[in-house]
Amino acid sequence: MSRIASSFFAGLLFGIGLVLAGMADPTKVFGFLNVTAAWDPSLALVMGGALLVYGIGYPLVREWEQPLLAESFCVPERSEITGNLAVGAALFGAGWAIAGFCPGPVIVALGAGMDAAVTFVPAMFVGMGLYRFTLGRNVEPAGPAPREAGVDA
Repeated sequence: MSRIASSFFAGLLFGIGLVLAGMADPTKVFGFLNVTAAWDPSLALVMGGALLVYGIGYPLVREWEQPLLAESFCVPERSEITGNLAVGAALFGAGWAIAGFCPGPVIVALGAGMDAAVTFVPAMFVGMGLYRFTLGRNVEPAGPAPREAGVDA
């Protein structure tokens, strides 16, 4: 139960951060991607802030023997860039550029009742379903594997 509660509060904190930074508004993404007009660097500042937190926090957490609410850390075993990864990243980026949403902010925008999010979310789930139906069953899972205590990835 504590893992569910902590996941809920982490998601809530993430959502609040997105709203405060204005990142649930697709015009922010369009303003960042449109470098020929009135460029809006706020998305870069949000990403930079996330990298700063990660850069400070990750080395500290790597020293822990285990996470606070789990028996072991889960880190990806695979590090190679596959064709599926490259195509998926390109599709994600194209969808983000076209719609101005990625999965985190669109859930926040859906909660706020934005019309574009009401359209985007079902399309996102259809895309995930098509992937599972066409390619998903033929792809080896690349999910995280448990990490032994004290072993660096």
